[in-house]
Amino acid sequence: MSTPGSGTAPAAAEWSSDSLTAPDARPWDFLIVGGGTAGLVAAHTAAGFGATTLLVERERTGGDCLWTGCVPSKALLAAAHAAGDARAAASLGVHVDSVSVDFGAVMEHVRASITTIEPVDSPAAIRAAGAAVAQGTVVFTGPTSATVDGVAVTFTQALVATGSSPVVPDLPGLADASPLTSDSVWSLTELPGRLLVLGGGPIGCELGQAFARLGSSVTIVEAAERLIPGETPAAADILARTFRDDGIDVRTGVKLTSVDADRDGRRVALLDDGSEVEVEVILVAVGRSPRTSSLGLAAAGVAVTDSGHIEVDERLRTSNPRIWAAGDLTGYAPFTHTAGNHGSLAASNAVLGLRRTVQPDVIPRVTYTSPEVASFGVAADSRPGLRVHTVPHSEVDRAVAEGRTRGYSQLVLDQKGRVVGASIVGPRAGESLAEALLAGQQGLKGRAMAGAIHAYPTWSDGIWKASLAQGRADLAATPTKQVTTALARARRWWVSR
Repeated sequence: MSTPGSGTAPAAAEWSSDSLTAPDARPWDFLIVGGGTAGLVAAHTAAGFGATTLLVERERTGGDCLWTGCVPSKALLAAAHAAGDARAAASLGVHVDSVSVDFGAVMEHVRASITTIEPVDSPAAIRAAGAAVAQGTVVFTGPTSATVDGVAVTFTQALVATGSSPVVPDLPGLADASPLTSDSVWSLTELPGRLLVLGGGPIGCELGQAFARLGSSVTIVEAAERLIPGETPAAADILARTFRDDGIDVRTGVKLTSVDADRDGRRVALLDDGSEVEVEVILVAVGRSPRTSSLGLAAAGVAVTDSGHIEVDERLRTSNPRIWAAGDLTGYAPFTHTAGNHGSLAASNAVLGLRRTVQPDVIPRVTYTSPEVASFGVAADSRPGLRVHTVPHSEVDRAVAEGRTRGYSQLVLDQKGRVVGASIVGPRAGESLAEALLAGQQGLKGRAMAGAIHAYPTWSDGIWKASLAQGRADLAATPTKQVTTALARARRWWVSR
């Protein structure tokens, strides 16, 4: 039975003493609690404005994105999708006799990707940007004071950016099965033979498909009626069909009730529909909770919700006007790019007194499965009066040429024709989304996208064709049609005379 290994997870670079600042009682313009993406961006921003800035990180700078999230998961997915593409090559006339996976080499590639990027987020890099860095645990002691490992510090403004942690539900037998999470899965030294993924959201889907393509027998259990519940039903259906083609056992609308670790030497997961799944390793991906419980926020006058998220206004200011919050712990979409945007926004508002606000409707979401699922903004069925144009990828020449027509591009417009949302399922969907996202952020109409010359043939043809459909619909509208018909007649008369 495969079990988590030890000593294989990437270790942080040593905290060099010449890169650290010993906390003391001097008043800092800006104290940052947490060295993940939000904290790093905030430190660079505030220091660039000339504020005396102290960033304090308890464990290692870089945060979940570098060590256990975006970077290692995408490195793992690169290997998994390469294996999947090799197996699918026969449909293009390329026959690969066999695909062999060296799981140790795959994990070495994952670790190498982390160590290559790590210096960019290191304490030395932060100090080079003009901010001071300390290692320790911060506890607020008042509205403008805190301690770092017991040493008092004071500040004019502060930012809380401590991120979130994976949730592991309290179910009978689950803890005894030593479940993995997106934090700890990187300690695996052997490919699991039978893997149960609890949760069919983006993390569960990405890691579930990755391990399936690398050779594990994977079962995904999702309590909701479909995978990726936050995306369109069409996207969930395409993903479920693809997963089943990959050999994944997809169970939706069911819950894990308990784990029996001693069933004749086997480990069995029991589901609430009465079925059982034999497993070796369980990966839990059912959500994350904010890291706010031990910060002394009450002493600082910072209000939190029942879920532990920090209450913030649209400018990311907390109930204490001297303290701001950014990233996962605010309750906004828990993505690295959200955290980065928050870090810049909060630091600008705090240090310069600006009034920049969060724009939640233009935060992109990407699930990096194969095919990718990318979206932002208003859903097609969220309110009446929306104009929705969907182009199946059977009508996208690049998709036809590559034999990957399982997908679509969808553009959502308001009554004035402005882009308010988009959804894409297909290869490079995250990149194809960018044009529609910019249009939505700038309040542009769909015809602005249609009027731009696009390279041919690309995957972005889908979203371009969706914008063309809106342009044609506008031209076909009765008033516009009457005008264009009259102009055409006038032009014909002028030329013929």
